[in-house]
Amino acid sequence: RKIVAPEGATIPVGNLIAVVAGEDEDISELLKEGAPPAEAKAEAPAEPPEPVPEPAPAPPARPQAAPPARPQAAPPSRPAAPAPEREATGRGLRASPLALRMAAESGVDLKGVRGTGPQGRIIKRDIEKAVEEARRAETAPPPVEHPRAVTVRAEGPEFQEIELSSMRRTIAKRLVQSKAPVPHFYLTVDVSMDRAWEAYRALRDAEQSTVSVNDIVLKATASALRRHPELNASFGGDHIKQYNRVHIGMAVAIDDGLITPVLRDADLKTLEDISAESRRLSDRARARRLQPNEYTGATFSISNLGMMGIEEFSAIINPPEGAILAVGAVRQAPVVEHGELKIGYRMKLTLAVDHRVADGAMGARFLQTLKRLLENPLLIG
Repeated sequence: RKIVAPEGATIPVGNLIAVVAGEDEDISELLKEGAPPAEAKAEAPAEPPEPVPEPAPAPPARPQAAPPARPQAAPPSRPAAPAPEREATGRGLRASPLALRMAAESGVDLKGVRGTGPQGRIIKRDIEKAVEEARRAETAPPPVEHPRAVTVRAEGPEFQEIELSSMRRTIAKRLVQSKAPVPHFYLTVDVSMDRAWEAYRALRDAEQSTVSVNDIVLKATASALRRHPELNASFGGDHIKQYNRVHIGMAVAIDDGLITPVLRDADLKTLEDISAESRRLSDRARARRLQPNEYTGATFSISNLGMMGIEEFSAIINPPEGAILAVGAVRQAPVVEHGELKIGYRMKLTLAVDHRVADGAMGARFLQTLKRLLENPLLIG
């Protein structure tokens, strides 16, 4: 496109000789950067070239002026005009001769420089920008390392041994005696508590009424046991002892265990009597003031964890009794009645039975009766 150096002139390494480009390409920027001085002649003194990374660089010229002589060919070991070939042909990096020289002097790796000249060619301002960015990176303060939080465990034993209280020893002994030799089986039923809940709310709204859902369950269970005496029994080795009176044990949690005060003749008491007596016994149990005759002699037991949000669980029979009822929480749940979906109050009851005392069908019939009584509280006698 344009020859910059005149024929026969000696040009320093890295200076522009000629520009090879298409007719429509802008070469003005290249001509500004690489044009030699107008007075450059063949006889002008050659300045020592700066070192440029080449396969075999030529030895630097001496500072004194060279005597007039015919232009000499470059040494055979040096490839002819490397810079123009790299920028013009597109093989390798596209960079102007001035940019190549500046990169060599400043140690800039052209592979990491983005060209802004014609067709992405690397020019002077690109090298200047790369040099400035490198300078900023060197002078930037190192990132501050923040100390990490370290969790330190306190030195000490990994566990502690807690001596068993006399109550916990008794519980451990009796329940092992129950669970190991007693063949338990379990039956669960889901009870609609809509009407019982309405009765409970009506009683609670009445003046000075202390009746709870648990009191209603106690009364219904006592009534069901009277109708199914086979569950109000215990195993006697070579006989079954069936009791004529209904004494229901109520499991009450205390600080280091539980105790079961006994509601005697529960089937003969009114709902208000059961409410008052169960409250009195529970208070005495938590205060550790129960007398032996107040927590012995039960014929059947009830364990209620519903007030703790437990919906369903299985209890261990308290020997020598033959069964125990586990009572879950009253909860609201979607139910289908007469083909319609509605929200109702439900409660799960799980009966644990000593298989030596009663069979599955006997336990099922007892639960059917208890379910019917709770779903129709007016039938509880």
